[in-house]
Amino acid sequence: MDFEPSARTKDYLERLRRFMREHIEPAEARYRDEVHATCQAGDWKTWKVPAVMDELKARAKAEGLWNLFLPDEKLGAGLSTLEYAPLAEETGRSFIAPEVFNCSAPDTGNMEVLWKYGSEEQKERWLKPLLAGEIRSVFCMTEPDVASSDATNMQATAVVEGNEIVLNGSKWWSSGLGHPRAKVIIFMARTPNEQGGRHNQHSMVLVPMDTPGVTIRRMLPVYGEYDAPHGHGEVHFKDVRVPVSHFIAGPGQGFEIAQGRLGPGRIHHCMRCIGAAERALELMIDRGMARTAFGKPLLNLGGNRERVAEARVAIDQARLLTFFAAWKMDEVGALGAMTEISAIKVVAPNVLQQVVDDAIQIHGGAGVSQDTVLAGFFAQARILRIADGPDEVHKGVIARLELAKRGHSRS
Repeated sequence: MDFEPSARTKDYLERLRRFMREHIEPAEARYRDEVHATCQAGDWKTWKVPAVMDELKARAKAEGLWNLFLPDEKLGAGLSTLEYAPLAEETGRSFIAPEVFNCSAPDTGNMEVLWKYGSEEQKERWLKPLLAGEIRSVFCMTEPDVASSDATNMQATAVVEGNEIVLNGSKWWSSGLGHPRAKVIIFMARTPNEQGGRHNQHSMVLVPMDTPGVTIRRMLPVYGEYDAPHGHGEVHFKDVRVPVSHFIAGPGQGFEIAQGRLGPGRIHHCMRCIGAAERALELMIDRGMARTAFGKPLLNLGGNRERVAEARVAIDQARLLTFFAAWKMDEVGALGAMTEISAIKVVAPNVLQQVVDDAIQIHGGAGVSQDTVLAGFFAQARILRIADGPDEVHKGVIARLELAKRGHSRS
């Protein structure tokens, strides 16, 4: 295996870094100010997309820095998972960069689902405008009334009645639900199948946001922040009816699709964590050398130099492990890389959380304010230790696969 970036990756990375330096970093404060001015706390109906975001997206699209995540040369950059990984890391240094390049969740995962499993009709209606950045999308999986770390607990239903699918259930932490341009939901639910096994009982269904019976109840804050104008919300489905053609790949295919969706997405999340950790470490060093206490720079006090060294080691280890997972997924697919994907999902957010925590400590009160990106990075790290499967589930997967190597069954 060779983790040296390909010529295509190097070209994109150089252009991406220049774009970030010249356009995104100078715009971050303006974006934050526009969000605070136009998005009123939890009242998502008033939320607006900051004008600076549209300006940046138009520029990125014009420069060919668009849909970099999609391994299809006609629709995206045509990069492999490993080739895209360094680009995801770079965008992770900024909260707004992934969206600027049309590479932000949940749209990336939803677009990959439609690209890989969608019908021609579904691609024309939903994938095409998503790729163009004209609309946003939502993914509804987690439920408020069950332990969603076990997806087989899911209570929401998608039942076929004639030529329609009838949907019922409650979902929450549905990312993107508050976005003014969110137009379609991918809804995962149970579709009982007496002949199928426990992993053939679920389906994914495309639901237009304005379908009767879809009711957004509220947006959910993370440590007091609503992540406007994106939002993570609670939404209820009451006798929602859509045509049977809105099944993705057919009834009972939900788990297969989920595995295909979550594998690349976890790589993207982890690489963005590494980019965020790199920026946090830079901020920690700059602050620690610029401020003095007791006659010395802060970094020369209390073991802070050791924390810098530990951060460098941890970030590099996490990056190499994520590169390995990306390489293996390209070689053998997500199912063949389950150990590695689960491992990075544990490692990367925990590394980010520790590095950011140390950086916050160096910054003192400024570290927990909105004056730096650190508080946001900490929230990102903490929520990712739950999202897409909690640490404990991924550790359980790793342990099960290790025991199987020694001939021990699931029990």
